[in-house]
Amino acid sequence: MINVTKTFLPDQSEYQAILRQAWDTGWITNRGALVQELEEKLKTHLVVPNIILTTNGTLPLQIAIKALELKGDIITTAFSYVATTSSIVWEGCKPVFVDIHPDYLTIDESKIEAAITSETTAILVTHVFGNPCDVEAIDTIAKKHNLKVIYDAAHCFGVTYKEQSIFNYGDVSTCSFHATKLFHTGEGGALFTNSETLSSSLFSHHNFGHHGQEHFQGLGINAKMSELQAAMGLAVLPYINLILEARKELVAYYKDNLKLLPTIKIRPETSWNYGYYPVIFSDESQLLKIKSALNAEHIFPRRYFYPSLNTLPYVKHIDCPITDGVAPAILCLPLYYGLSHEKIKRICTIIRAQL
Repeated sequence: MINVTKTFLPDQSEYQAILRQAWDTGWITNRGALVQELEEKLKTHLVVPNIILTTNGTLPLQIAIKALELKGDIITTAFSYVATTSSIVWEGCKPVFVDIHPDYLTIDESKIEAAITSETTAILVTHVFGNPCDVEAIDTIAKKHNLKVIYDAAHCFGVTYKEQSIFNYGDVSTCSFHATKLFHTGEGGALFTNSETLSSSLFSHHNFGHHGQEHFQGLGINAKMSELQAAMGLAVLPYINLILEARKELVAYYKDNLKLLPTIKIRPETSWNYGYYPVIFSDESQLLKIKSALNAEHIFPRRYFYPSLNTLPYVKHIDCPITDGVAPAILCLPLYYGLSHEKIKRICTIIRAQL
């Protein structure tokens, strides 16, 4: 069986050696030594000023909306994982969908201003498959209209744009450290911001609103990462460059063997992380034909992102013609550390036979 991804696991003894520190102290959660160590190592590795580790990658979106005190309409993309939109709705705001760029698959920045009204308070958009949005254009629009900017950077570990971590853009960026991601803590995530004041607010929100043991400075939720999760992150982090290089080589092999199929175009001046290999078919019927052929050989790609989020039952539908065309026709092929050339060649042979 070849799945769309496979979790990278270090040697179990390496994880256990790190975890032993928590066992020895009896400190399993509530920001123990391992969480603090991982935060410091990630700040150094990613070159970011602030990071708050969380128990998953969805809560950071909800916390960012809460901490920025957003109300009303939030401009977003329909081409993303459901958590992007559901977090907006969960926090009592209204998602307003703007279509995507046909090449980059990120929000089309040229269409954002037309969607802004007096009810708009923020822009919350996704760096799709780790491909950056046009952050300069979005920053200009946000400043002109006094809007906050949140980036769903769930796929972006290790991505840089113009030699800056992509996490350093926007008022807040979020990331997922789910087991399917390049860097993971089993389940987990993070909040990033360049503002020390906002970082303090985000931290309080992720820890019940605590300001010290006996005082509360506002509303909060429990989003803390545990020592067990942090131990996994500390065990995986030393391998991250090896993982990135291996995936880069596998993506190049896919490109050589599937030259007829378009894939995502990476924005110039981006150092990408090769987190996914999406291919775009002519239409949904061709995708389903090829997906069926692959499944018959116990190969399981995945339809990221389908269905388009503007079709969710709890949102107002807004036409997004490019999104509505891409979402049914895009398929992410298997890609993970340890995937062999032989297996990729087999995948590509099956696909080419169906084109």
